[in-house]
Amino acid sequence: MSNISKSKIFARNIRIEALKMVSASNSSHIGSCLSVADILAVLYCSIIKHKPKKKNFLKRDKLILSKGHASAIFYATLAEAGYFNKNLLKKFCVNSSNLFGHVTKNNTPGVEFSTGSLGHGLSVACGMA
Repeated sequence: MSNISKSKIFARNIRIEALKMVSASNSSHIGSCLSVADILAVLYCSIIKHKPKKKNFLKRDKLILSKGHASAIFYATLAEAGYFNKNLLKKFCVNSSNLFGHVTKNNTPGVEFSTGSLGHGLSVACGMA
């Protein structure tokens, strides 16, 4: 299967999961999620170097999500990429869950930076480079 075909399937899957998550939780920003689905799919299918099962893979690329409003699609992306079980997505924005409305670094595998204040991602990524 080509990278384009993989990316299309990946993008469709994460869109579906994000829609389910936002609908079930009655929160989040679906427009922000859907606007980055194709970008995340291409990055995680063919560009970013990552090993979901090796948390501290030293040669991994790090994706910094600057718009925390897109947390649902980012969590769906990480689950689709194999960082954690997709069943955890059902806990999005639920009390006692690690899948918050904004991405949090220490709670979720594959997250490199906690979001919150908008626009900090660029300066953080430059500092990490």
